[in-house]
Amino acid sequence: MEPFKNLINRDTVVHTGRHLRRAWPRFDQKRFEAQAATGLEGLEFKARAMQLADALEATLPADFTAACELIEASLAPPLAIDTQGEPLKLGEAQAGSGVAGWALWAVGEFVARRGVQDAAAARRGLACLHAVTQRFTAEFAIRPLIQRHPALALETLGDWVEDPSAHVRRLVSEGSRPRLPWGLRLQALVADPSPTLPLLRALQDDPSSYVRRSVANHLNDIAKDHPDLVATWVRDHLVDAPDSRSALLRHASRSLIKQGHAPTLAAWGLASGLKGQAVLALSAKRAAVGGEIGLRVQLQSSARQPQRLVVDYAVHHVRANGGTSPKVFKGWKLTLEAGEQRSLEKRHSLKPVTTRTLYPGTHRIEVLVNGVALAEAAFELKP
Repeated sequence: MEPFKNLINRDTVVHTGRHLRRAWPRFDQKRFEAQAATGLEGLEFKARAMQLADALEATLPADFTAACELIEASLAPPLAIDTQGEPLKLGEAQAGSGVAGWALWAVGEFVARRGVQDAAAARRGLACLHAVTQRFTAEFAIRPLIQRHPALALETLGDWVEDPSAHVRRLVSEGSRPRLPWGLRLQALVADPSPTLPLLRALQDDPSSYVRRSVANHLNDIAKDHPDLVATWVRDHLVDAPDSRSALLRHASRSLIKQGHAPTLAAWGLASGLKGQAVLALSAKRAAVGGEIGLRVQLQSSARQPQRLVVDYAVHHVRANGGTSPKVFKGWKLTLEAGEQRSLEKRHSLKPVTTRTLYPGTHRIEVLVNGVALAEAAFELKP
């Protein structure tokens, strides 16, 4: 498999330089390419993007407004949106007509560096990111502007909730997420997310699933620090909610449901635990890294009424220091009828992933019913 870092390569540099020169014949394409491409193959992915940004700083006009105008003139056409509100990939012909793709990570970095200098620069930078995000994304680039100029940035985002472009509306939510993965943490919004709540309220019924998914992830971010706030949001906005909003709120609740957060479970009608018994059996006592293990959960209801249940499971992975840490995995959503007995089965992969190393040792699995641990079993993981 081609290394991910190769998405930014010498062709990326040449393509970017060519279109910047097309937009401004005085652009020093040779200097840009020399600085951007020198030693590129030896750099990791982010370092490649930052080197391109350094080359842009060295060769774009010193006047930030002029630099933004040049960037905007060099861009490929915006990414189209399909009938479900999802972005389509840029075709080769479109990409060939302007700067596009991963080069725009470096472009956004340049705009962020220069745009934080003062309010006027921030205003011009935001306008440029409005164009960039329609071709790639500006969710990382906009965060320094939100951090340094919060009032101006949030006012601008408030205007963008009605933008005709789904890319821009998504940026309103995604760019202001308090804990965006791999992005600058917006500590002020971690402490107090209230400035973004009107934005999320305006976007949670957006016609684009692309935008709504971002709103759900934004609320899930907030839930990590303000779980009761999100539980209240879910409870209030479930009233007369269309199916699309209910799905959004379910996705926003996912972490809190896994944690067994009582107010969130109550909002979904899952406040009570299982009335009955749960038993977990594993397909083997031993398994190897790279393989899998089977789970079988036996539920027995002792209730006289149907029970709405969310059945997840937590794997207590062995850590390098010999301790364990739990990771909750999605299981099943079901209604267990009065007196019903039901068997649930699942295969759990033991293949290593980039975010988790699997170490040999005793791994415990717990069954969580409506957030409450009711059964467990263990197996030995071998190299």
